[in-house]
Amino acid sequence: MNIGEASRRSGLPPKTIRYYEEVGLVRPARAQNGYRDYRDRDVHLLRFLQRSRSLGFSIEEARRLLALYADESRQSGDVRKMASGRMAEIDRKIEELMSLRRALALLADQCPGDGGPDCPILDEIAGASPLGEAGESLKRPGRTAIGRSTEIEVEAGLEARPKAAGLGG
Repeated sequence: MNIGEASRRSGLPPKTIRYYEEVGLVRPARAQNGYRDYRDRDVHLLRFLQRSRSLGFSIEEARRLLALYADESRQSGDVRKMASGRMAEIDRKIEELMSLRRALALLADQCPGDGGPDCPILDEIAGASPLGEAGESLKRPGRTAIGRSTEIEVEAGLEARPKAAGLGG
């Protein structure tokens, strides 16, 4: 079958299929005219790759999973170890996103959201201090700003800054 049909059957775009071939994950036969000639086994591998990638595995991890899949003497513990590693990475990313969300929520809580120009969100992005409602700086040496102990830490004489990737700190 041609790449269009392999694409239809696997659910992957032709460009992705070509990329998987380029990096050596699939190796379709070539017809006499030089065109790729995909077999049912190739489509099965493409679906395998699609599912592994949709679970968050990298290309190299998908390559390793393919090797384990093809190895009849594999140990399921090897696959479980990979899945556990992937879950730990997902948990790390979730925590990072939650931290970003808390920092953004704190900034949004400080923003009056009215017709005025003052915006603590833009101030933070620009590297300026978030401002309180009366326009005063949120400096409170040795204390946490606005009663939040996990998102913002105020050190003696420093301005309050959300502690998250890309936001102050």
